[in-house]
Amino acid sequence: LGKIILFPKETSTDHVILKPTVERPLKQLTVCLRSYTDLSRDHSLFSIATPTMDNAFLIFPQPPKSCGVYINQEVISFNVDPEVAAWKQTCVAWDSETGLLQLWINGKRYPRRVTTSRSPIGPQMSVILGQEQDSFGGRFDAKQSFVGELCDINMWDYVLPPETITQYFHSSHNINGNFIGWNNELYSSKGNAKVLKDEFCSLYPV
Repeated sequence: LGKIILFPKETSTDHVILKPTVERPLKQLTVCLRSYTDLSRDHSLFSIATPTMDNAFLIFPQPPKSCGVYINQEVISFNVDPEVAAWKQTCVAWDSETGLLQLWINGKRYPRRVTTSRSPIGPQMSVILGQEQDSFGGRFDAKQSFVGELCDINMWDYVLPPETITQYFHSSHNINGNFIGWNNELYSSKGNAKVLKDEFCSLYPV
Protein backbone atom coordinates (compact mmCIF):
# COMPACT_ATOMS: atom_id res chain seq x y z
CA LEU A 1 0.00 0.00 0.00
CA GLY A 2 0.97 3.63 -0.32
CA LYS A 3 3.05 3.49 -3.50
CA ILE A 4 2.72 4.69 -7.08
CA ILE A 5 4.98 4.04 -10.08
CA LEU A 6 5.75 7.25 -11.97
CA PHE A 7 6.83 7.27 -15.61
CA PRO A 8 7.85 10.93 -15.98
CA LYS A 9 8.51 11.29 -19.72
CA GLU A 10 8.39 9.66 -23.14
CA THR A 11 11.40 7.36 -23.52
CA SER A 12 12.41 3.98 -24.90
CA THR A 13 14.14 3.06 -21.64
CA ASP A 14 11.91 3.72 -18.63
CA HIS A 15 10.05 0.59 -17.55
CA VAL A 16 9.31 -1.70 -14.63
CA ILE A 17 9.88 -5.45 -14.63
CA LEU A 18 7.35 -7.52 -12.70
CA LYS A 19 8.30 -10.91 -11.36
CA PRO A 20 5.58 -13.59 -11.13
CA THR A 21 5.57 -15.65 -7.95
CA VAL A 22 5.77 -18.86 -10.04
CA GLU A 23 6.43 -19.85 -13.64
CA ARG A 24 3.68 -21.93 -15.19
CA PRO A 25 1.56 -21.73 -18.34
CA LEU A 26 -1.44 -19.46 -18.02
CA LYS A 27 -4.66 -21.09 -19.20
CA GLN A 28 -6.67 -18.28 -17.61
CA LEU A 29 -5.74 -14.82 -16.39
CA THR A 30 -7.05 -11.61 -14.92
CA VAL A 31 -5.00 -8.41 -14.82
CA CYS A 32 -6.18 -5.33 -12.94
CA LEU A 33 -4.41 -2.00 -12.54
CA ARG A 34 -4.99 1.71 -12.07
CA SER A 35 -3.55 4.35 -14.37
CA TYR A 36 -3.41 8.13 -14.60
CA THR A 37 -2.24 9.86 -17.77
CA ASP A 38 -3.01 12.69 -20.15
CA LEU A 39 -1.57 10.89 -23.17
CA SER A 40 -3.57 11.29 -26.39
CA ARG A 41 -1.59 8.65 -28.33
CA ASP A 42 -1.40 4.84 -28.21
CA HIS A 43 0.50 3.46 -25.23
CA SER A 44 1.24 0.23 -23.38
CA LEU A 45 0.01 -0.37 -19.84
CA PHE A 46 0.90 -4.02 -19.27
CA SER A 47 2.96 -6.25 -21.56
CA ILE A 48 3.77 -9.96 -21.47
CA ALA A 49 6.18 -11.43 -24.01
CA THR A 50 7.35 -15.00 -24.38
CA PRO A 51 10.42 -16.19 -26.30
CA THR A 52 8.22 -16.85 -29.36
CA MET A 53 5.57 -14.10 -29.05
CA ASP A 54 6.26 -10.43 -28.32
CA ASN A 55 2.56 -9.71 -27.76
CA ALA A 56 1.54 -12.79 -25.80
CA PHE A 57 -0.61 -10.45 -23.69
CA LEU A 58 -0.85 -6.68 -23.96
CA ILE A 59 -3.19 -3.96 -22.70
CA PHE A 60 -2.84 -1.17 -25.25
CA PRO A 61 -5.14 1.90 -24.89
CA GLN A 62 -5.66 3.88 -28.09
CA PRO A 63 -7.19 7.21 -27.04
CA PRO A 64 -9.67 8.64 -27.21
CA LYS A 65 -12.19 5.85 -27.83
CA SER A 66 -10.43 2.52 -28.28
CA CYS A 67 -8.49 -0.05 -26.28
CA GLY A 68 -6.64 -2.98 -27.82
CA VAL A 69 -6.02 -6.24 -26.00
CA TYR A 70 -3.54 -8.71 -27.49
CA ILE A 71 -3.70 -12.45 -26.82
CA ASN A 72 -0.98 -14.56 -28.48
CA GLN A 73 -0.41 -11.91 -31.17
CA GLU A 74 -4.15 -11.56 -31.92
CA VAL A 75 -5.50 -8.08 -31.27
CA ILE A 76 -9.07 -7.47 -30.14
CA SER A 77 -10.19 -3.82 -30.21
CA PHE A 78 -12.85 -2.49 -27.88
CA ASN A 79 -14.79 0.75 -28.37
CA VAL A 80 -14.63 2.46 -25.00
CA ASP A 81 -15.82 5.68 -23.39
CA PRO A 82 -13.70 8.72 -24.32
CA GLU A 83 -10.51 9.18 -22.33
CA VAL A 84 -10.45 11.77 -19.55
CA ALA A 85 -7.54 12.94 -17.41
CA ALA A 86 -8.59 11.02 -14.31
CA TRP A 87 -7.57 7.85 -12.49
CA LYS A 88 -8.81 4.83 -14.41
CA GLN A 89 -9.17 1.23 -13.31
CA THR A 90 -8.71 -1.38 -16.03
CA CYS A 91 -9.29 -5.14 -15.68
CA VAL A 92 -8.85 -7.73 -18.42
CA ALA A 93 -9.86 -11.39 -18.03
CA TRP A 94 -9.31 -14.25 -20.48
CA ASP A 95 -10.04 -17.98 -20.56
CA SER A 96 -8.07 -20.07 -23.08
CA GLU A 97 -10.59 -22.92 -23.08
CA THR A 98 -13.46 -20.76 -24.33
CA GLY A 99 -11.47 -17.83 -25.73
CA LEU A 100 -13.75 -15.49 -23.77
CA LEU A 101 -12.16 -12.05 -23.34
CA GLN A 102 -13.52 -9.40 -20.99
CA LEU A 103 -12.53 -5.75 -20.58
CA TRP A 104 -13.65 -3.72 -17.58
CA ILE A 105 -12.92 0.00 -17.18
CA ASN A 106 -13.99 1.84 -14.02
CA GLY A 107 -16.37 -0.95 -13.07
CA LYS A 108 -18.06 -1.10 -16.48
CA ARG A 109 -17.80 -4.30 -18.52
CA TYR A 110 -17.69 -3.74 -22.26
CA PRO A 111 -19.28 -6.27 -24.65
CA ARG A 112 -17.38 -9.55 -24.39
CA ARG A 113 -15.34 -10.94 -27.27
CA VAL A 114 -13.95 -14.36 -28.16
CA THR A 115 -10.35 -14.83 -29.28
CA THR A 116 -9.26 -17.27 -31.95
CA SER A 117 -6.29 -18.40 -29.86
CA ARG A 118 -6.78 -21.20 -27.36
CA SER A 119 -3.10 -21.65 -26.48
CA PRO A 120 -1.89 -21.06 -22.91
CA ILE A 121 0.60 -18.23 -22.34
CA GLY A 122 4.08 -19.14 -21.10
CA PRO A 123 5.45 -20.65 -18.95
CA GLN A 124 8.50 -18.47 -19.65
CA MET A 125 7.44 -14.85 -19.79
CA SER A 126 8.72 -11.29 -19.53
CA VAL A 127 6.27 -8.96 -17.75
CA ILE A 128 6.83 -5.24 -18.34
CA LEU A 129 5.02 -2.06 -17.28
CA GLY A 130 5.24 1.15 -19.28
CA GLN A 131 6.65 -0.23 -22.55
CA GLU A 132 5.46 -2.45 -25.40
CA GLN A 133 7.87 -5.31 -26.05
CA ASP A 134 8.90 -6.00 -29.64
CA SER A 135 11.16 -8.80 -28.45
CA PHE A 136 11.47 -10.84 -25.27
CA GLY A 137 12.21 -8.16 -22.64
CA GLY A 138 13.19 -5.36 -25.00
CA ARG A 139 13.10 -3.42 -28.29
CA PHE A 140 10.95 -0.64 -26.88
CA ASP A 141 9.48 2.22 -28.95
CA ALA A 142 9.27 5.60 -27.18
CA LYS A 143 6.12 6.45 -29.17
CA GLN A 144 4.32 3.52 -27.50
CA SER A 145 5.63 4.20 -24.00
CA PHE A 146 3.42 5.07 -21.05
CA VAL A 147 3.78 8.48 -19.42
CA GLY A 148 1.93 8.96 -16.15
CA GLU A 149 1.26 6.99 -12.98
CA LEU A 150 0.37 3.35 -12.31
CA CYS A 151 -0.60 1.55 -9.12
CA ASP A 152 -2.56 -1.41 -7.75
CA ILE A 153 -1.15 -3.81 -10.36
CA ASN A 154 -2.39 -7.35 -9.72
CA MET A 155 -2.57 -10.53 -11.77
CA TRP A 156 -4.34 -13.83 -11.16
CA ASP A 157 -4.01 -17.19 -12.93
CA TYR A 158 -7.79 -17.50 -13.09
CA VAL A 159 -10.78 -15.42 -14.17
CA LEU A 160 -12.06 -13.22 -11.37
CA PRO A 161 -15.86 -13.31 -10.94
CA PRO A 162 -17.72 -10.05 -11.68
CA GLU A 163 -18.47 -9.39 -8.02
CA THR A 164 -14.75 -9.49 -7.17
CA ILE A 165 -13.90 -7.09 -10.00
CA THR A 166 -16.61 -4.77 -8.69
CA GLN A 167 -15.12 -5.06 -5.22
CA TYR A 168 -11.67 -4.29 -6.66
CA PHE A 169 -13.02 -1.06 -8.12
CA HIS A 170 -14.34 0.11 -4.77
CA SER A 171 -11.66 -1.27 -2.43
CA SER A 172 -8.62 -2.56 -4.32
CA HIS A 173 -6.23 -2.46 -1.37
CA ASN A 174 -8.00 -5.47 0.16
CA ILE A 175 -7.29 -7.64 -2.92
CA ASN A 176 -3.91 -9.06 -3.95
CA GLY A 177 -3.14 -11.10 -7.07
CA ASN A 178 -1.88 -14.66 -6.63
CA PHE A 179 0.35 -14.56 -9.74
CA ILE A 180 1.59 -10.99 -9.42
CA GLY A 181 0.64 -9.15 -6.24
CA TRP A 182 0.96 -5.40 -5.68
CA ASN A 183 1.71 -6.01 -2.01
CA ASN A 184 4.47 -8.55 -2.72
CA GLU A 185 6.87 -5.94 -4.18
CA LEU A 186 8.44 -8.37 -6.66
CA TYR A 187 9.53 -5.77 -9.21
CA SER A 188 12.51 -3.74 -10.39
CA SER A 189 12.45 -0.28 -12.00
CA LYS A 190 14.68 0.75 -14.90
CA GLY A 191 15.65 4.15 -16.25
CA ASN A 192 13.81 7.05 -14.66
CA ALA A 193 10.71 5.05 -13.68
CA LYS A 194 10.26 5.81 -9.99
CA VAL A 195 8.40 4.05 -7.20
CA LEU A 196 7.04 6.79 -4.94
CA LYS A 197 5.43 6.64 -1.54
CA ASP A 198 1.93 7.95 -2.08
CA GLU A 199 -1.38 7.19 -0.39
CA PHE A 200 -3.53 8.63 -3.17
CA CYS A 201 -3.97 5.38 -5.08
CA SER A 202 -5.37 3.60 -2.03
CA LEU A 203 -7.97 6.37 -1.70
CA TYR A 204 -9.28 5.89 -5.25
CA PRO A 205 -11.98 6.12 -6.55
CA VAL A 206 -12.46 9.82 -5.94
